[in-house]
Amino acid sequence: MKYLFDKIFSCLGICIFVPLFLVLSILIKFEDTGPVFYRGLRIGRNGQPFRVFKFRTMVLNAENQGASSTSDDDPRITRIGRFLRKYKLDEFPQLINVLKGEMSFVGPRPEVKKFTDLYTEEEKVILTVRPGITDWASM
Repeated sequence: MKYLFDKIFSCLGICIFVPLFLVLSILIKFEDTGPVFYRGLRIGRNGQPFRVFKFRTMVLNAENQGASSTSDDDPRITRIGRFLRKYKLDEFPQLINVLKGEMSFVGPRPEVKKFTDLYTEEEKVILTVRPGITDWASM
């Protein structure tokens, strides 16, 4: 049932938000010539890697220019990126991941491999469900 809900509402969400996606894509390209999307490698259900889609909020090659985590005043975040992050609009392209069946609307946040490699056996139970755009604690 949840899988069907995810498929239907991700498809509807993509259709409804296409105009917003286009505007945000233009704004991202206007500020910077790099790609519109960030496609980060994450670990999903059953430990399977997948590429998570997000609107790019940082300068090109930001991962090579500083720490892996960011603060609100990180100079690598673009102006449009600050706006996207503030309103969580950078997460909208994850509807594509939901439609593909890689993610769900609600579930544990997808994590990078270097962190899932550190999970204890008890923590690995998280990898038995699809990661989500949002988690229960955020709702």
